[in-house]
Amino acid sequence: MTVEEIRELWNSQESKTQQKKETSNRKNSEHHLQVECLRWLHLQHPKVRCYAIPNGGYRMPTTAKMMRAEGQTAGIPDLHIPIPQNGYSSLYIEMKNGKKGVLSDSQKSMIEELRGYGNKVVICRTIDDFIREINEYFLGSKY
Repeated sequence: MTVEEIRELWNSQESKTQQKKETSNRKNSEHHLQVECLRWLHLQHPKVRCYAIPNGGYRMPTTAKMMRAEGQTAGIPDLHIPIPQNGYSSLYIEMKNGKKGVLSDSQKSMIEELRGYGNKVVICRTIDDFIREINEYFLGSKY
């Protein structure tokens, strides 16, 4: 192998490692945002039950196959509050990492489908978005 080929191979491997780190950092950032939002929710609205829907993230192929067989569905938002309010059946929340987070095609179609069933579905990119949406959803309620 020539020196140039070795450098090219090395740069290619470094590039792949950097891409993995950037993806991981984006996911961690979304993770931290979701954790922060749920902490706020539990402090401000302790009676509200909100659950996460673990559809994202890497899984071993066997685990992924089992989860699909158990009903895991692409595009389902990250959080669900199954409490009817203000004419909505429930509230679904898709968390995105700031302005960088982009909805996938499956998320876009699932959001429209869930809205068609009478659910409110929102996308939150910051904790301020989350607080505004929760407060608006529960405005004037016992929660």
